[in-house]
Amino acid sequence: MVLDISTFSVSPTTGFLPEELPLRRLPQDYYKPWEDIVENLPALLLSRKIRSIIDKLPQLETSQLKSTPELRRAYSVLGFLAHGYVWGDSVPVSKIPMQVATPLIDVADQLGLPPLATYAGLCLWNFREIMPGSNEYAHGRFNWDNLTTINTFTGSIDESWFYLVSVFFEYSGGQCVKFGLQAMDHARNGNVTHLIRCLQELAQAIDHLGSVLMRMEEMCDPHVFYFRIRPYLAGWKNMQDVGLHPNGVIYGDEKAHRSYAGGSNAQSSLIQFLDSLLSVHHHSTGDRPVPEVGRTTEPQKVQKGSSDNAFLVEMRNYMPREHREFLEMVDKESSIRDFVFQHKGASPELTLSYDACLAMLKSFRDKHIQIVTRYVVLQAKKAPKMGSSSTLRSGLAKKKAAGVEEKGTGGTSLLPFLKQCRDETGDPAAGSWGKRILSDGVMRLGYSKPNGVNEDD
Repeated sequence: MVLDISTFSVSPTTGFLPEELPLRRLPQDYYKPWEDIVENLPALLLSRKIRSIIDKLPQLETSQLKSTPELRRAYSVLGFLAHGYVWGDSVPVSKIPMQVATPLIDVADQLGLPPLATYAGLCLWNFREIMPGSNEYAHGRFNWDNLTTINTFTGSIDESWFYLVSVFFEYSGGQCVKFGLQAMDHARNGNVTHLIRCLQELAQAIDHLGSVLMRMEEMCDPHVFYFRIRPYLAGWKNMQDVGLHPNGVIYGDEKAHRSYAGGSNAQSSLIQFLDSLLSVHHHSTGDRPVPEVGRTTEPQKVQKGSSDNAFLVEMRNYMPREHREFLEMVDKESSIRDFVFQHKGASPELTLSYDACLAMLKSFRDKHIQIVTRYVVLQAKKAPKMGSSSTLRSGLAKKKAAGVEEKGTGGTSLLPFLKQCRDETGDPAAGSWGKRILSDGVMRLGYSKPNGVNEDD
């Protein structure tokens, strides 16, 4: 079966990024009021004028948005405005004015997304070429040195870099999509030799994702991220501890509050694609069954294409509709693990190649935990030493009460969730070596933990 994955807005070259660069501005002068505000968003937030300026916006209709790139651009712009309005002063507000709320709901519905700043609006559709005449991206050449973000909250290099690492991560994921789908076809057609080759290529592609992720520290300072950038990424779910209404935010003239998680890398379709492809199943945090380390003759039963982890299930609703449908297809169609178990006796190399993919994915999750620890957990420990909460930016950077567990911008407890996801990645291993090397705990692959971090905390 040869899939036309372009119908899912997925590419073997750019992965889940659009094949053409996102729009830098909406072309219609009608939407100039939106674009003018988002262009000056850092200054308006710095001067604390953002709310008064947005309150003066005219009520614009979305009927002049004629294409998917225009809808994506409008969604990105309005998401920035909504978060700037809610979190743009020392005290958050629990109502978004109609001038932003109404068009944001409309474009979000058309794209199959919730009406706030998500990973798609912040990263997937928010980058441009610095020297646009080069057309490198359009010709399939990704030059990191020639890319920057279109919009940010703070105007800082750190924030741009934070988004751009995700952009490069997604672009690198195009190779994972390419070899992953080829592997699905070879498993379906019973071609062991070609499947081995694809799995080995896939393992290398997954390994490269970890290298990309670790570049975060090059130009994004953890302190700046936690105390200056991260507060603006928070959503309206489980945010009562930092001053938001317990039920979330009211959109325009609606009567009821809406509650949504904030922008989070868990909203990336790429890692969920790899989980589905390789039959990695995630359970509710704290409910993971004991792995059958010694059992290799029969496949441990995996609930194909599903997750018991409510947070991961919920995060699919924060992905563009086409990407969500693509993941549902992979959930149903991937039979790689079953095929590996059927042929493991005759082909040890096939077993090793499959387990190598799991090893690289688990290694990636190890690295992700290191980044989260440096950028969130360790920074949170500094907050009580930095004076009263009034000296900090609003939102998540406010001082937390002692004993309150650190949460992500998506509203979930961080380290227990991430560590369990990492450990579960090794559970589907097919070979005895794979099960040993992928058993619980950190894979020691040559990178160090940050000082002061205990894996068992």
